[in-house]
Amino acid sequence: MGVTCVAQVPVAEGKSLQQTVEILTRKLELLGAEKQGTFCVDCETYHTAASTISSQGQTGKLMYVMHNSEYPLSCFALFENGPCLIADANFDILMVKLKGFFQNAKANKIESRGTRYQYCDFLVKVGTVTMGPSARGISVEVEYCPCVIANDCWNLLMEFMQSFMGNHTPGIPSVFGTKHDSIYSPADTMVQYMELFNKIRKQQQVPVAGIR
Repeated sequence: MGVTCVAQVPVAEGKSLQQTVEILTRKLELLGAEKQGTFCVDCETYHTAASTISSQGQTGKLMYVMHNSEYPLSCFALFENGPCLIADANFDILMVKLKGFFQNAKANKIESRGTRYQYCDFLVKVGTVTMGPSARGISVEVEYCPCVIANDCWNLLMEFMQSFMGNHTPGIPSVFGTKHDSIYSPADTMVQYMELFNKIRKQQQVPVAGIR
């Protein structure tokens, strides 16, 4: 597990979402990157049960239960602006038993699925983000495998991303700001995916007022 940056890439002007994915992957292959299988990151949203809010007078909270194919034996539970719990895969079963406290917002399930590429010390994943049957965006995850301190390799990560993302190279992820010189962890990657998924959800909601 190295230092990772997760970003959204907009659909190219005059191109479809799938054509933009193909443009990105073609650039990677021209650089010399090799396909290394596929990946999937998914996220289900849970909200505080109405009975809990009314009985305890609390404001509703959202919790995101996430999975990453890189960590098949783990499940990640994240609160907005809060901690990230790393549990084993049986955590999903526990959430069913906790339905009196947290309820699954089924229509909000979102995932990114695509191809993994290896290029020297970099692992790159280009994914199509979908909600239900429809594609909503493009995600790019870039990991610099030999390093676990974000401050030590951000410039190198950015330089590599510029080689195939061009003007869409992201700025430094917000999660890096809290890491400073501490060790980067898989939870930091999941926080970035959570932020990306929420950003894509909000982009889809702009034309339709009142829908969360």
